Amino acid sequence: MHVLIVGSGPDAVVAGEYAGIATTRTGEERMGSASRRRALADFLRSRRDRLTPAEVGLPAGPRRRAPGLRREELAQLAGVSVTWYTWLEQARDITVSRQVLASLARELRLSGTERQHLFALAEEPPADGEPTSSPQVLQGMVDALDPNPAYVLDAHWDFVAWNRTEAALIGDPALLPAGERNLLWLVFAVPRVRALLVDWPGQARNLLAQYRADVAHRAEDPRAAGLVRTLREASPEFGEWWAAHDVAPFAGNRRVFDHPRAGVLAFDYVKLSTMDESGRKLFTCLPADSGTAAKLASLTA
Repeated sequence: MHVLIVGSGPDAVVAGEYAGIATTRTGEERMGSASRRRALADFLRSRRDRLTPAEVGLPAGPRRRAPGLRREELAQLAGVSVTWYTWLEQARDITVSRQVLASLARELRLSGTERQHLFALAEEPPADGEPTSSPQVLQGMVDALDPNPAYVLDAHWDFVAWNRTEAALIGDPALLPAGERNLLWLVFAVPRVRALLVDWPGQARNLLAQYRADVAHRAEDPRAAGLVRTLREASPEFGEWWAAHDVAPFAGNRRVFDHPRAGVLAFDYVKLSTMDESGRKLFTCLPADSGTAAKLASLTA
C-alpha cells in the first residue's frame, strides 16, 4: 500500500489506496475529536495486548517482550498497512471505513458490546452484532401477542418470526423462497400483498423511506445491495421512489387492508422494541376500531 500526505498544517490530507482512510479536517474539528481519537487508540491497543499469537493461529516466535499481538501482526490479519495501523494507535487524524472497523473487530475477537463501542469511538453508525435471542424465543414472543398480528424483522427487513394472525393477514412468509421473505419484497413485488393495502402508494413510499433511513449505514452490504437491485427490476415504483432519496424515521401509523375473507381491517402499527445489536425489531398491529377487533378471529378461523 502506498500512502501520500498532501499539503501541510491543519488542513493536510492523508490519502491512500485503502478505502476509507483519507480525511480532511479543520483545526477546530481536529481539536474537538482529539480525545475521541485517543480513546479509540487506547481501546485498540488494550484489545491487541490481551490477545496471544496462539489465539489467532500465529507462532509466538523469539524475542517477544509482551504477550499480546504486535501491531504488524494485527495489521496483517486485518488487511491494512502497518504504517496506517500505527497511525491509528498513535491517535493520528485519519478516518476509518466501516469495512476496516469490522475487520479489526473480527481479528481482535471483540464481543458484541466491544464491537459497538469500537464503532462509536470511530463515529460510525452502530455495527450489526450477533443475535442474542434464539428463534424459539422470538417465535414465543410473537405467538404471545396473538390474536394481534406480530412479526420480527432483521437488519435487512427479512422476516425472522411471525405469528399465525400475521400470516393470515398478509400471507405466510414460509411459503416464499428464503430470499423473498422480506417486508419490502412483499409490499413492492407480490401483487397479492399490494392489493391488500387500501392506500398502497402512500404506505409503500413511506415504508421505503423508513427502510432507506434504517439501512443507510449498510448500503454496500451484499444483501442490501442485492435487494435494491432486484426490487428495481421488479417494481417501477420502487425504482422511481428509490431515486428520490426520501428518508423517514419509523412512526406508528395506520394501515388499512381490504382482506378477501375478513373485509376491511384497520391496524395501528407499533414498533415494540429494537431487540439487540443485530438490528432485529419487533412489531405488532393493534386493531384501530371495534370492527377490526371483532374480525380478528375470522382471519385464523
